[in-house]
Amino acid sequence: MANAKTSGAPRKQANHWLILVLLALAQFMVVLDVSIVNVALPAIQKAFHMSPENLQWIVTMYTLTFGGFLLLGGRAADLFGRRKIFLAGIALFTLASLGTALAQSETWIIVARGVQGLAGAFMSPAALSIVLVTYREGHERNVALSVWGAVASGGAAAGVLLGGILTQYLDWRWNFFINVPVGLIVVASSLLILDRHDSGIDHNELDLPGAVLATGGLMSLVYALVKAPTDGWTSTTAVVFFVIAIAALVAFVINEQRVKHPLVPLSIFRIRNLSGADLLMFCMSAGMFSIFFFTTLYMQEILGYSPVHTGLCFLVMPVIIAVVATNVPRVIQKIGYKPILMIAPLFVSGGLFWLSHIPVHGSFWADVAPGLSLMALGMGGVFVAGTVAATSGVPHHESGLASGLLNTSQQVGGALGLAVLTGIATSSTTHYIKAHATAGPAVATVHGYHDGYLIASTFGIIAALLATFVIRQQKAKTDPSHGEVAAAMH
Repeated sequence: MANAKTSGAPRKQANHWLILVLLALAQFMVVLDVSIVNVALPAIQKAFHMSPENLQWIVTMYTLTFGGFLLLGGRAADLFGRRKIFLAGIALFTLASLGTALAQSETWIIVARGVQGLAGAFMSPAALSIVLVTYREGHERNVALSVWGAVASGGAAAGVLLGGILTQYLDWRWNFFINVPVGLIVVASSLLILDRHDSGIDHNELDLPGAVLATGGLMSLVYALVKAPTDGWTSTTAVVFFVIAIAALVAFVINEQRVKHPLVPLSIFRIRNLSGADLLMFCMSAGMFSIFFFTTLYMQEILGYSPVHTGLCFLVMPVIIAVVATNVPRVIQKIGYKPILMIAPLFVSGGLFWLSHIPVHGSFWADVAPGLSLMALGMGGVFVAGTVAATSGVPHHESGLASGLLNTSQQVGGALGLAVLTGIATSSTTHYIKAHATAGPAVATVHGYHDGYLIASTFGIIAALLATFVIRQQKAKTDPSHGEVAAAMH
């Protein structure tokens, strides 16, 4: 089945789907930790008497390190071995989770969250890379990626529910303690069933200048995007970090053109579907990340739902996503991934457009559930077909890099989208209060959500246009290392 440097086909066949369950579980931990902490923030703030400015760093630090180190993590998997990087990442993630759970101060918990993000940046692309080289390109890999897509898109919704239950009935620390036994199981199982996955590259020279420039540029960009909504887009902090990000990323591109062994060989972007699918996923993430932010606030602050009630409401999404994602491979086998990527984003846009009409005195089933359901239908198709498109035609020795690029496009897209949409919603709320002096705060806040959702709905339309005019239909070959790469380049 794919990797020449494995320990034998019978063993691989016996562990075929067990490997996928193991890797999906690791990815679930990474995705879960993005959303599970949100519900616990009020309890953490109370425990350490944190100011709102410092409290946001619990989320921001994880986002910074995770988004900033993804390219380095993906390339490290190619250079030093996927299994080795995956094991190192999951071990560090488990230790960092334990450190976060045992935190005794706000500085401690913020630093531990940063280490969690760093570990996730190495673990996630290495895991996806193992999936890509373990399963043959075509229907077999598409089925594996359907599980991966369901986990990636459903994990955030599950995190809201699990975080609510743990925070309300146990303690906020259990949001992080829960990773420890799961991480130990993944490490032990990986040592038993994962093949070595040695590097397929004839060198292990890491492009250190490129790594520093890419990581620094991405971290500066994410930081600027996180700070801009609160400090202002023209604030000194935002402008300085945007300038640093642009300068570092331009220097990175120049560096990649000159070095012998670049961190990101720019030739990989000649694979048209990889470039198109990464852009598409960038747009989709920019629109979808707002769903959990705005909708969680709406249900808790406007409808008065408890954290657990809010989490239970979100369950509609992972259920629908799982049903759709498991059926997408059969559809891809019949019609290919391009038609799905032309239509599925429009469902997401439709769901966001529905939510742009939520009333102040609303109810979940009448006003929120239809929008979430439409979004889930689209997300199940987009995440699976988008991942297939972004990784088809990529040679094995660059599978880690392709995984890192896909993850980076989603993380940066999500950070940009949330920053822009939060800013729009806040500004809209402020203007509404000025224009309608007698309106209550709830009315003004919901009006701001309306505008945020409405702008978010346009990202899906852009994604559908990218699928229509950039992505090309391509029938997958048996092995992406054997000659189809040239066919994917245009």
